[in-house]
Amino acid sequence: MPEPGKSERFGYYHETVRENEDQKICIIMLFALILLPVGVLASGFQWGYGGGGGGTGSGTGQSVPLNDEEQQWLMFMREEEKLARDTYIFLYAKWKMPIFSNIASSEQRHMDALKNKLDQYGIPDPALDARGKFTNPALQMLYNDLIVQGSISKTEALNVGVIIEVKDIEDLNAAIAITEHADINQVYGNLRQGSYNHLDAFESQLG
Repeated sequence: MPEPGKSERFGYYHETVRENEDQKICIIMLFALILLPVGVLASGFQWGYGGGGGGTGSGTGQSVPLNDEEQQWLMFMREEEKLARDTYIFLYAKWKMPIFSNIASSEQRHMDALKNKLDQYGIPDPALDARGKFTNPALQMLYNDLIVQGSISKTEALNVGVIIEVKDIEDLNAAIAITEHADINQVYGNLRQGSYNHLDAFESQLG
């Protein structure tokens, strides 16, 4: 093979230099990302992949979105508190027992607390306006069963209250176990304490 001319050797040299420079730039950028301060990442540095519908809570100072499982639990608990409220409203209308009216008001406050978190993180609210109607099919079936049982007698109505509060406590424990956001776990903890109080109230009525 003939020896390349001077111009060809010169072009090859420049191509090699250019490749080496590109490699250096890539390495420098990689180290810059690795060494990026944690505070910068925590303050909102994101890759822009999207996150399953979760927002960053515009205007709330919240920069870390919820993961998919956290979102699902937050939406579920919002509807489960609605189930409790709607059931107790129905049972108060049926039996005129003050305990159901009082606890229904408490469940509304629980719903409001969860709605605030949904809004903060930019997550759609699954709770329907219509009383006794639910987006989650399992909660719809449960509600239908509970109002049938609670319509049998006052005692069964109180038993329904026990069922709801026990389930609420169990589900809140599960939600707390997977949630990494302290502000949401604080809300869950407050709701769980409320459910323990409601459970005590129903059990005391049952004797």
